[in-house]
Amino acid sequence: MDVYKVVKTMLAVRDYTERPIADETLHRILEAGRLTASRKNLQPWHFVVVRDRVLLAQLADLTPSGDYIREAALAIVVLLENDRPVTRTDGARAVQSMMLVAWGEGVGSNWVGWLKREEIKELLNAPADYYLLTVLPFGYPAQRIGLGKKSRRALSEIAHAERYGQYLEV
Repeated sequence: MDVYKVVKTMLAVRDYTERPIADETLHRILEAGRLTASRKNLQPWHFVVVRDRVLLAQLADLTPSGDYIREAALAIVVLLENDRPVTRTDGARAVQSMMLVAWGEGVGSNWVGWLKREEIKELLNAPADYYLLTVLPFGYPAQRIGLGKKSRRALSEIAHAERYGQYLEV
């Protein structure tokens, strides 16, 4: 799938089949995160891959908005070496790269944002001074998803030419 089509069609997935994710696919997802640009090329991220069903269930219990993690084939916990705003931005860029590559491979995901960060870090033996950005569950969508069926504001409402308020004609 070309990049534009991936961006155009990617949707959040919270319902997964039991189909496992091949190691080659996981490798591409992780490589997408690793290869993402970062400030001064510091690469401030660490990715903890969780496939163990018991650990996935424990992660789900520690994410009030992510109960569906227990159904995922795997989850990637994204840790950052510090909690500076620029580091969070770098981490978010890596997350988006991983999610886009996964989608291109037919694998769905979703950013889980409401987390019990300290408990998850303790569960995974993560360094206390690291910031836990998110838990990303990955799996093959259980239901057919309508590609490109997104509810978004029109480009004519958000794209400006030269100055704010001078809408770009597209």
